[in-house]
Amino acid sequence: MTDPVVELRDAHVVHRARSGGLFARDRVYALTGADLSVAPGETVGVVGESGCGKSTLAKVLVGVQRPTSGTVVVAGHDLWTMKPGERRATVGEGVGMIFQDPSTALNRRLTVRQILRDPLDVHRRGAPAARAERVRELMSLVGLPGALAGALPGQLSGGQRQRVAIARALALEPALVVADEPTSALDVSVRAQILNLLLDLKERLGLALVFVSHDIQTVRRMSDRVITMYLGRIVEESPSDDVLDRARHPYTRALFSATPGLLDPIDPIPLVGPVPSATHPPSGCPFRTRCWKADAVCAEAMPEFEAGGEGHRFRCHHPVREGQSTHELVQEVS
Repeated sequence: MTDPVVELRDAHVVHRARSGGLFARDRVYALTGADLSVAPGETVGVVGESGCGKSTLAKVLVGVQRPTSGTVVVAGHDLWTMKPGERRATVGEGVGMIFQDPSTALNRRLTVRQILRDPLDVHRRGAPAARAERVRELMSLVGLPGALAGALPGQLSGGQRQRVAIARALALEPALVVADEPTSALDVSVRAQILNLLLDLKERLGLALVFVSHDIQTVRRMSDRVITMYLGRIVEESPSDDVLDRARHPYTRALFSATPGLLDPIDPIPLVGPVPSATHPPSGCPFRTRCWKADAVCAEAMPEFEAGGEGHRFRCHHPVREGQSTHELVQEVS
């Protein structure tokens, strides 16, 4: 069996909040008990509402955020037991990151040529002539004309800037690319182009890709496997082909029921009750304050993962019945 390119084991991220007492500030539980592995060439989509921990998970995967506890293994090495220099080399050469807004992710004072050459210079990859040739290769790879090599980011369109950001992420030929909302800052007409580019690059280069997005239908299209997060926890993991009609966690079904499709009308499952705080999460299952299936058991303990088939697992005391349709769930809630 091939080793994963990245693996999280019981990763927690806890921040200190500004609220609370003078000597006991509140804590924000941004990520709780995350277990995730990404195989070579696999695309894993991450979905959930704002504040559910998607971006924190992405930052942990690329070594930007150190977990409060837990293990991050990249290319077979425990990231946070390594010396700082070794960690920078491992992450820099093995993992690429595409940020949400290319206008802030790129240094506005550097030309496209300098932006793409920078990681090659930092990691001393090849001779100067080889680095210049690599810059030309990267521009061609993402569909940028060579005439833009001397342009500044402010002289480019949003789509062109994101292509530069993608090229920079690929500069050192990483095994894994993490894309955190890579199209949310772009015009609708440009989003499809960038998504098609990512799909093409994934196939041509054999990349493993973690794709974080609010656009649930896009995640389904891009991914082999979909991770659902709620209040810092992974609550379900499912093959992308099964997530729409065969997801077993009530939150996943509610999330996907609210997305429009080309052929079917929207038939959303209504969620009632307060959205819990990451500072003071509810006991037991965090979704219980909005779940129509919740009872006293749900308040006592967070359920363990249960297998729902090959490549499918979920955490719920009262999962959706296998084969139950969204329409039946809507009627059940009503």
